[in-house]
Amino acid sequence: MFFLMIVGLYTSRVVLQALGVVDFGIYGVVGGVVSSLAVFSNSLAVSTQRYLTFQMGKGDEEKLKRVFIICFSLYILLAICVFLLSETIGVWFVNTQLTIPQERMFATNCVFQCTIFSCIFHFLIAPYMSVIISYERMDVYAYIGIVEVTIKLLLVFLLEVFDFDHLIFYAVLMALAECLHFLCYYIFCNRKFSICHYRWIWDKSLFKELLSYSAWNVFGSLSGMFKNQGVSILLNVFFSPIVNAAREIAMQVNLAIHKFFTNFYTAVRPQITKYYAIEDYNNMFKLVFRSSKLSFFLILFLSLPIILEAPFLIDLWLGSIPEYTVEFVRLIVVVTAIDAMANPLMTSCHATGKVRLYQFVVGTITMTTLPIAYVMLKWFEASPVDIYFLSIGISLVNLFVRLFLVKRLILNFPVKRYIKDVFCRSFLVAIVAFVFPFVVSQQMEIGWLEFLVVGCLSVLCAFFSIFSIGMTSNERQWIKIVFLSKIRK
Repeated sequence: MFFLMIVGLYTSRVVLQALGVVDFGIYGVVGGVVSSLAVFSNSLAVSTQRYLTFQMGKGDEEKLKRVFIICFSLYILLAICVFLLSETIGVWFVNTQLTIPQERMFATNCVFQCTIFSCIFHFLIAPYMSVIISYERMDVYAYIGIVEVTIKLLLVFLLEVFDFDHLIFYAVLMALAECLHFLCYYIFCNRKFSICHYRWIWDKSLFKELLSYSAWNVFGSLSGMFKNQGVSILLNVFFSPIVNAAREIAMQVNLAIHKFFTNFYTAVRPQITKYYAIEDYNNMFKLVFRSSKLSFFLILFLSLPIILEAPFLIDLWLGSIPEYTVEFVRLIVVVTAIDAMANPLMTSCHATGKVRLYQFVVGTITMTTLPIAYVMLKWFEASPVDIYFLSIGISLVNLFVRLFLVKRLILNFPVKRYIKDVFCRSFLVAIVAFVFPFVVSQQMEIGWLEFLVVGCLSVLCAFFSIFSIGMTSNERQWIKIVFLSKIRK
């Protein structure tokens, strides 16, 4: 997983150097207009994983096949809808509402069309990815991830070989990479899992159940789109593509860290649903507590050196630092750490199948980010950095809202113990890990010596605080067992 993170960051460096700051910002905001529609795909993926995993817990093989086929039909229908929306409203929005230099409008429209193509393949990947995760074939999930980032890296090097418009050529290459990514999943799943052999069937009751569940997930995912892509568009409207470039760089760093965390959490998520399916609430709660803390600790361990040494690392990585990049990188990692802690709570809500109240409340709170950000920028002349502080506040509010929604859906969920053992303990760990390396970094000049000293101190302090403060004796023993078993393998 470190390989994925390093290759992903190096790929971003090559792309930024090949495209330049302005084109890199254009790709981030324009490509995001369509790729943000992937929230629909992600919503259906959550639904597919939940129903597949639940039926595995129940041991119903026939229902498994029907769930996959109905879900795949929904994905096809969704891909058609997204294509039509993108080619109508999307084209209008890109050409009339975004701040793009006039000489780059043709390239911008080419990027938009390539992203539509990529987005459709992303939709078709999701059901196969759901099957692999539900069957807990995490080795395959990891290998395909390695193949994906390697292909993208190799394709990016072609930018320096061919003398085409780099922005257009990059968009075409990324569309090709998404196509190859789909083929990897399609070939493996069709060979290994009989439920992936698609044939047309119709189950009205199952279709309505999945559609209702997915519709509320779509609402929740749309709120995330408004928060993320909406902020990107606001920054473009109030500032310039250079600010979008800084945001895109921060998003790339965050994506690398998030992928590392996701590979851990993806392995845990099916187990939470299976425990709920067989009504083993005691083990379910233990897993929720443990995975919440470990998710936060993983991001803390990886990101603490990045937060403290962001100016040096970004300059080393990119060769230049667009304005606001350092601040964006630091703050977006904080948002991700808070959301990572909350993810097991979200999975617990999804496991119950009763997502209407959860998605409505959490989604509505998340969507308030956009109007509040607009007011801050329009009336109070806020800086782009202030919008990230707003995001941190919204994420904290949603963490506690999710906690009390889980209590409503699963009556014996121990809220007070979660606040004490997970939330308070985790943030105490973060403070203890941060203080000493921060003090040292303020006493040294930026350079290789400071990076090595502060980086090593960050890792050691994070490790010490996680093991001594963040974990119980049982959790330390569990970590040792898991670690030793991995070494033996």
